[in-house]
Amino acid sequence: MLSLYLVVPLLMFLVLNMPPIDLMRRAAFYFVAAVGILQVIVSNCMISGCALMGKDVLDGFFNFGVQKDQLSLVVLLAIGIVIVITSLLGNATIKETRSKFKFFNLLLIALIGMNSLVMVRDVFSLYVFIEVVAVSSFIMIAMKMDEEALEGAFKYIIMSIVATMMMLFGVGLFLISCGGTHFTIIEQSVRQDPGNILSKIAMGLFMCGLFVKSGIVPFHGWLPDAYSKAPSAASVLLAGIITKVSGVYVVIRMAMMFSPEPKIGKVLMFVGALSILIGAIAALTQSDFKRMLAYSSISQVGYIILAAGCGTGLAIVGAVFHFFNHAIFKTLLFVNAASLEESTGSVDMDRMGGLAHNLPAAGITSMIGFLSTAGIPPLAGFWSKLIIIIALWQAKNYGYAVLAVLASVITLGYLLSMQRRVFFGKPKPEFKDIKKENPGIVLAEIILAVITIAGGLMFPFLMEHLFLPLAKI
Repeated sequence: MLSLYLVVPLLMFLVLNMPPIDLMRRAAFYFVAAVGILQVIVSNCMISGCALMGKDVLDGFFNFGVQKDQLSLVVLLAIGIVIVITSLLGNATIKETRSKFKFFNLLLIALIGMNSLVMVRDVFSLYVFIEVVAVSSFIMIAMKMDEEALEGAFKYIIMSIVATMMMLFGVGLFLISCGGTHFTIIEQSVRQDPGNILSKIAMGLFMCGLFVKSGIVPFHGWLPDAYSKAPSAASVLLAGIITKVSGVYVVIRMAMMFSPEPKIGKVLMFVGALSILIGAIAALTQSDFKRMLAYSSISQVGYIILAAGCGTGLAIVGAVFHFFNHAIFKTLLFVNAASLEESTGSVDMDRMGGLAHNLPAAGITSMIGFLSTAGIPPLAGFWSKLIIIIALWQAKNYGYAVLAVLASVITLGYLLSMQRRVFFGKPKPEFKDIKKENPGIVLAEIILAVITIAGGLMFPFLMEHLFLPLAKI
């Protein structure tokens, strides 16, 4: 079954670029949406035990093999959901057929890269597929070909080059110090020789590269521009899943590998806490809707890094649960931003007001998204934040636990301000007769809002069957 995650997107990419090309351009959305839906179905089946978990046809076909654990399956499920939403948004917001066709091809390439890096089992293969995802991301950010989009893409490229150099040096040092780049070899080497300086340097370099990819403080400079200047569909993909898979997921995986090393955990916790605080404070000062969401993403990713650094079984559960929740509620909020941009031509919150009258779906679902982001019960974001705070408290990291609570209050503040400025009050004259929401965008908003609500209401079931098994990995 695992072969479906790689073979199906690759075959679909080949089919889309075969004659008759005009027909394929018109059908691209349906092909990509079908791939995303299939991935969601397969992931749910594998998580619930419906799939055959025997030896996969890809295991051994590549020298890196594939991952089959619960963490990989949860991330693959999140990828599938965001791909479906991104395809809906791309079809709704990209008008020119040729540009739409290019976007869907890039979306399939990004999907292949993300699925591959989630399933590989050595750090060199991780690096390779992170770069595959990065290249597709550069092009998507720059698709509008205007000055702002090119500036955002250029910043992303420069920072990615820095990250690439650090990760490559790290891979080389892993090979020298541990005798290989496979996860098992590195983990065994670290456990047998915890004082190995080279392996620690390798880990530090590789982690710094991942911090750049994740947009973590102090490597976050590129992220607000990339998120805010990219086309709406690309912003949704970047914020919803790409930075989390190519950066945050790998940080969680590496933290689990190096769990015996307390210094690495302390660094992760400090960086995570710094990101939580700076991201939340910076979001308070923004008037651009997408830039505010970008800084909010930095803050919310900080929670995941903080929990990964704590390293206990419950903390890892909280980190992965918040990873999944963040993929959903942040995608929802960026879809709301796309709806505003599509209907009003602007994302400047100071110019808006009363838009809930004209855009009721965006108004209602943005409320659901921001309440989940702020950790308000009974929505899904509340439970993942609560687990992280409890895990920090149990591990006697009292200061970090208090910070996590206080940052949630700040999050509630800036998101309430957003809701008031954009959706409440009387409609501004210039937006009195704006066009209604595109049905594709409304569908995307409803799907994500339902998942957010269901994730909170079904918390006991999800914990037992989806997230608690992570504590045993």
